[in-house]
Amino acid sequence: MSHVTITFAIVVAIVVLFIWDRFPVVLVSLGTALALYFTGITTLHESLAGLGDPAVIFIASLFVVSAGLDATGVTAWAGQYLIAQAGESRTRLLVLMMSLVAGLTALISVNGAVAALLPVVVVMAVRLKRAPSQLLMPLVFAAHAGSLLALTGTPVNLLVSEAATDHGMPPFSLFSFAIAGVPLLAGTIAIVVAFGQRLLPTRSGKSLPVDLSRHAHTLVEQYRLDDGVFYLRIRVSSPYVGVPTGTIDMTQYEGLTLVSVLSGDGTGPVRRPTLAEGDLLMVRGDADIAGALATDMHLAFRAADAPVNVTGTLFNRNSGLAEVVVPPRSDMIGQAVFPGMVTPGGDLLVLAVQRKGQDLGPDETILAPGDTLLLQGTWEALDQKLSDPDVLVVDSPELVRRQAVPMGRGAKTAIAILLGMVVLLAANLLPSVIAGLLAALAMVLFRVLSVEQAYRSINWTTVILVGAMMPLSTAMTNSGAANMLAEGLVNIVGDRSPYALLAGLFILTAVLGQLISNTATALIIIPIGLAAAKTMGVSAQPVLMSIAVASAGAFLTPVATPVNLMVMSPGGYVFSDYWKLGLPLLILFFFVATFWVPLFWRF
Repeated sequence: MSHVTITFAIVVAIVVLFIWDRFPVVLVSLGTALALYFTGITTLHESLAGLGDPAVIFIASLFVVSAGLDATGVTAWAGQYLIAQAGESRTRLLVLMMSLVAGLTALISVNGAVAALLPVVVVMAVRLKRAPSQLLMPLVFAAHAGSLLALTGTPVNLLVSEAATDHGMPPFSLFSFAIAGVPLLAGTIAIVVAFGQRLLPTRSGKSLPVDLSRHAHTLVEQYRLDDGVFYLRIRVSSPYVGVPTGTIDMTQYEGLTLVSVLSGDGTGPVRRPTLAEGDLLMVRGDADIAGALATDMHLAFRAADAPVNVTGTLFNRNSGLAEVVVPPRSDMIGQAVFPGMVTPGGDLLVLAVQRKGQDLGPDETILAPGDTLLLQGTWEALDQKLSDPDVLVVDSPELVRRQAVPMGRGAKTAIAILLGMVVLLAANLLPSVIAGLLAALAMVLFRVLSVEQAYRSINWTTVILVGAMMPLSTAMTNSGAANMLAEGLVNIVGDRSPYALLAGLFILTAVLGQLISNTATALIIIPIGLAAAKTMGVSAQPVLMSIAVASAGAFLTPVATPVNLMVMSPGGYVFSDYWKLGLPLLILFFFVATFWVPLFWRF
């Protein structure tokens, strides 16, 4: 059996397995690399080279950059700004939402942008009394169009640029793709605004992402933290002046809990190592006992008309709240706790304890299964300490922070790192993979993300899929399969024109891209397009750009891309909903790929 026949058999098997969807895509892609090796189509080095390819490493680094923006509340801020600006206008809402996701996609990829904005858009739909199905598919389709605004928008762009370099052509620059992406985005927005309401269903999904944007307010109300709260100002004569902030002992004032130590203006915790005149002690408990403390320690009650923001004091850029449940068989069962108690590690404070929804008050409580505790501490402490199996966290502190603390700690650093990467890519000062690695490294070095968070942020399915499928492109070229398909395509096109070649490649890419990953599709089609361009004696640049546009047109099925599937449940979509809006958009992409692209990249 010839190498060409074996290669075609492997391609057919891959497509069938992807469509069948009974095996994880990682297994299928790794099986592809192994099949090519065992059949002798590729050498050992060629079979594994994709896993260390610069494009694959760059893709992984972009996931880390995306996570840095999300973890610091940059995307939450963008979503809240969108809600504030949208108002009641459907048109303004769609234009702003689709422009936002497209711009974010251009910088951090389709998957990252949609994952970050999906909860925001669902919450926005609920607040504005609109069906999520009217917004979520436009969100995803605008992200597909936005992926062609910059090199970093999708792995396909990186593969196309690398293919150009490998064949002796200049690589596509950071914003080269915007020549095709801008009209695609404008056309996508126009089609959605004009026809989306009729082409999209009006439904709500069975499962919607949790809205945690008012999480702190909910906890304050549930645990009645604003009851019996007093702010005591430290006078110049107070013995607390000069005392380290972490050494205040209130055990002799039974029924009184120190909640926080604030700066004089009440806007945030004290940053100094010691207390000074004017600082505020936020305490909770009985008014008479608070008065006794004030008398003994020369403290003054803050004026009654001064604004009191319990939520802002407990829940801000630096510190937050977490609700935990004591599970059965926990080692904490039988332990004594009380509000105001500091955990053994010294970095978390017990604010309240409830049993069956009832507050147990300021007295000591022996914990039982099912009891809930409200804890307060720094975000870092909450992330680290609540991984303990002795407690069950109701809502992940990391997830809460991302949604509820817009532009949180490290946000400016994350934005600066992103801009630095964009400048390096735009000016072509460094190879793209080096710029991406520097940005990912900076996210960890400047403590925007921990090493564990950076590792978890990488979508390893995508990374392995791209790396393990790359040998297939090598096999298509080395075996002659690409040339055979290219000659067949050229024979069908005949001597009509290079535009017919682009049309044929678009149809082939678009059809395959609705059934399997558009990244996997691009890896199959790129060598075919390069061989066809060589056979016809035309430049490969318009061919590669056309393939990039066609790969982005994955609109007709929910399985075409992960983000199509991501919105299916919260949007309440069924399989047939996708092609109704997707088909007009695919026609738009066809005209851009076939007739617009050659105006700028000549044959």
